Amino acid sequence: MKTAMHALLLLLLSVTFTPDCPAGEVTDEVSLEALPASVVRTVPQCGAAAVDSNLSEISVTFSKDMKVTGHCWSWCSVQESSFPVLSGATEYLEDNRTCVLHVALEPEKTYAIWINVDQFQSFQDTRGHPAVPYLLVFRTGSGE
Repeated sequence: MKTAMHALLLLLLSVTFTPDCPAGEVTDEVSLEALPASVVRTVPQCGAAAVDSNLSEISVTFSKDMKVTGHCWSWCSVQESSFPVLSGATEYLEDNRTCVLHVALEPEKTYAIWINVDQFQSFQDTRGHPAVPYLLVFRTGSGE
């Protein structure tokens, strides 16, 4: 039994920590241009536990310029109840890396928003490659 558990553990470790396991598109080149865009900043910050419920914009900034024409975003709900009420049009800032979602937040509520997930991959770089999925989770404070 001990030998079987040891073999299973080694197998799991080799799968989990193999550096050659690509996420997304397979490429032979490791460069900023070849690899997919990734989230480098969110407002509010992921994991924040006392976000001001008066915050009217949620933003995500990517590691490279993004496709900004048309409907080029995928703000996706984890559950309908954890997605904020929209209060305006979604837009990209002039930096072509930051997308802003206009919202109305409630006090003492946890929000969970996927940035690209499953078949919803509209956040794409200028070459049309989807950004790496990212889960933004935060909680608003009491609003006092």
